Formats: sequence, structure tokens, C-alpha cells
Amino acid sequence: MTAAPTALRAARVLTPDRVLSPGWVVVAGERIGAVGQGPGPSDAHDLGDVSLAPGFVDLHSHGGGGAAFTEGRDAARTVLAAHRVHGTTAMMASLVTDTIAHLEQQIRSLTPLVEAGELLGIHLEGPWLSPRHRGAHDAGLLRAPAPADVERLVEAGAVRMVTLATELPGGLDAVRHLAARGVVAALGHSDATYAQAQAAVASGVRVATHLFNAIRPVHHRDPGAALALLDHPETVVELIADGVHVDPAVLAHAARAKPGRFVLVTDAMAAAGCADGEYRLGPLPVRVRGGTARLVDGGAIAGSTLTLDRAVAYMHREAGLPLLDAVNAASLVPADVVGRRDLGRIVPGAAAHLVVLDPDLAVRGVVHKGRWAVAP
Repeated sequence: MTAAPTALRAARVLTPDRVLSPGWVVVAGERIGAVGQGPGPSDAHDLGDVSLAPGFVDLHSHGGGGAAFTEGRDAARTVLAAHRVHGTTAMMASLVTDTIAHLEQQIRSLTPLVEAGELLGIHLEGPWLSPRHRGAHDAGLLRAPAPADVERLVEAGAVRMVTLATELPGGLDAVRHLAARGVVAALGHSDATYAQAQAAVASGVRVATHLFNAIRPVHHRDPGAALALLDHPETVVELIADGVHVDPAVLAHAARAKPGRFVLVTDAMAAAGCADGEYRLGPLPVRVRGGTARLVDGGAIAGSTLTLDRAVAYMHREAGLPLLDAVNAASLVPADVVGRRDLGRIVPGAAAHLVVLDPDLAVRGVVHKGRWAVAP
């Protein structure tokens, strides 16, 4: 990768709270040195009629480029590269339900990438999930969160977020333990009632995993967990904006209900960035047709083939969200969830992670650590 110019000018620069039009950014090594409105430094490289956005941050992704995080370090680097060309410059590695022993091995394999700064951390989506809302998880491997198992996996390495069905026996104790260890507790794949979800938030749940998917449905006499998670000001809700998982009207409603407190995630599996075909999600075979991933056995949606650039464009065009709000949901807000205020924003001192978006919101360039990962 070649170094980016020390100064970049664009028709629009998306800072956390406003769009600078035109705007400029100074790149100082691996950091942003300065940001401003107007033509900027005389030697600035003019990118033209584009939007310069912060690098995207994905908190929930299982794979891409034909590889999955469950397959180890080399595969993880393939996943990172596949998403980086779509503007994602920081990722959490999500692992699906497996045996405790296999999950421990996977965590130990990926932790060196977290320590090296290549990954944000590890996200466990399972095995502590509801059999009623298991989605694309092996029913035979689901279990309640025994304290010894929770501690074993947290101790194994760089676990930063855990999705669990908090209504399971021991669920609230697990949430309190995770929160005390600095691990983000997320409610998902859950049959929790409204009251049970409220208790989970009171115990320390701070994220709703792919809201509306794999959760007790909303009913006017049984509102379920989704409304409790939308109502509470401390929770952040994940949304999959791919036109398959959630209707755009529902996406727009959630965004209005949680301004600045929703994140776009991909929940991508190995097929992201690849052609239709046969793949795997953890131990389960998946068939991708027309870009939609479903389990071969039973046909349940099995993650997605989404990338965050497409999610941002979908939220803007189909759900009617202002572009800055959609970009923040894919950058600043997820970075804040994991305490990384040096990521996901164009401000002095932040990491020089930038995405060049053309007027159609296609990625035309990506800067990662001050160097072109994709040159415009």
C-alpha cells in the first residue's frame, strides 16, 4: 500500500456532527492531523465530487472473501481484506455456536490478531442462545450459560462482546459477570419477554444483537424484548440493512427511536464479496442464491453477504436516513460501543481510516492507517 497524500480535499467531508462542504483532511502518518472546511492547504490532493467518510467499523461479522473467522488467523486476514475494499477498516471477529472446547481454541487462535491491532476483539454469538430462536445455530450445541463455561471462554483471550439469551437459567448472572469483566453483554437469539429484557438491561445488557431477527416477535399484548431494547436509553441496537433481514420501514422506525444509538452491522458469512454457491457457517452448510444465505437444512437465514458500504447506501436510499446518520451508524457509534474513540470519526488525533464515496455511494478509495488500501 502506498502512503496517502498528506492532505486530501473533497466536495464533502463527513465529521461526527456536520458535513463540511467542501472540506479537507490532513493525514499525519497513521493519524488525522487536522480537519477543516473550505479549500484547505494549497497542496491538497483534490478528490473531486466525492464524500470523504470515516472508515467503517463492523461489530458483527463472521466472514467474507470465502473465509470465516472460525478457520483461524490466515482466514481472518482474508476476511479483513475482503471487507476493507468495501470501506470497513476495523472489525470484530464473530464466532458462532460450537462446543466450549472448540470456541476456546478459536479464541486463542484469534487473540494474537487482537493484540496486534488487526482485530477489534472477539464476539461470541452463542452457545448461550434460545432454541426457539436459534436461527443458523446448531440446536444440539446450545446450552444455558454455566458460570464455569462463561469464565473459561472469557479467560481464553480477547473476548469483547457476548450475545446471549438472558432468559436462560443463569443468564442474568452471566450478564453481570460479563459487565464486571468489561465485556459488552448483548441480548439476542432470545425469547425474553418485555419484563425479562428490562431486567437484562438493569443487569448490564447494552447491545441488542440484530434487532428484530431471531427474537420473540412484537405483539400488541406481548411486546417482547425488541421494544424494551428500543425504549431504554442505554442500549444500542444492531440493524442489518440488506433488504432481506428487516423491512426498510422498520429500519427507519428503529433509527428514529434510537437517534445516535443504532449501529449497522453486516452479520456477514464467508460468501460476502463472493459469488453464489455452497458455503458453511460454523459447522452448518449454507447455500447462497441471489446473494441471500440460507441453511441447506431448513432454509433459515444464515447471516448475510452484506458489506457496510451497501448497508450505508441502503439506509440512506431505502430507509430515508440522512447520509451522515447512516455513516455514523457504521463508524462512530460502533467504535464507541467498544470504547474505541480513536476510530470511526474524522477528527484530529483519530486513526487515519477514510473512505472515498462517489455520488452513488460506491467506494472509490480506502485509506487504512494513513495508506491507500484502495487507491482512487
